[in-house]
Amino acid sequence: MISHITIDKKDATYDHRAGQAALSVTVHHRDGRTEQSRLVMDPGQVELFTIQLGQLIETRAHARRRNGELAGM
Repeated sequence: MISHITIDKKDATYDHRAGQAALSVTVHHRDGRTEQSRLVMDPGQVELFTIQLGQLIETRAHARRRNGELAGM
């Protein structure tokens, strides 16, 4: 059973013929095994992911400002 998936620190690729973007990922299993795979997205999924990541980044920045982390405290 899979516990979680992490995005690898590798460049994303885009296949213009297939109209798909791909990110390298590591699949983590509950028994400690890992395996390499790819997250494949069509352009609409990439746009949605971009919006969602932007929202997460803003939420984190807001929390850090609220906690004084960005004010040097």
